[in-house]
Amino acid sequence: MITSDAVVWNAPDDPHPARAASQCSYSAVAKGDLAEWLTVYAEDAVLEDPVGPSMFDPEGRGHHGHAGISAFWEKAIAPIDTFEFTIEQSMANGRTCANVGRIRTSFADGSHTTTELVMVYVVDDDGRVASMKAYWEPERTMASFTPAP
Repeated sequence: MITSDAVVWNAPDDPHPARAASQCSYSAVAKGDLAEWLTVYAEDAVLEDPVGPSMFDPEGRGHHGHAGISAFWEKAIAPIDTFEFTIEQSMANGRTCANVGRIRTSFADGSHTTTELVMVYVVDDDGRVASMKAYWEPERTMASFTPAP
């Protein structure tokens, strides 16, 4: 369920459990609410954002459990002033949902980047995210950096 105006959903919007979990995740991030975000994830969830080695995860092993996901928040989400999510496609089946879209991240000084990506969510029996894998290229995101006006 989308609870933030910073999430634009142009994709199918049926009540699939993984799709709903992804929407709750985006809304919590857009609101800057770590506590709400953690309620979306299972205690033993694994988050890979991006998949593979990156500035957030040099070894590319993912962030494990609420402690690892909270540490990721502090590195990757907390420094951002605003997030704007635009989801253009969403395909769901079984326990999985894949969303295609972009995220504009803006900093307090007005500079920003845009990340084009595919995000894959797998939920557990309770509808909480067990696995989230975001496929994006850090170099492309950095190339989109626009300095403050």
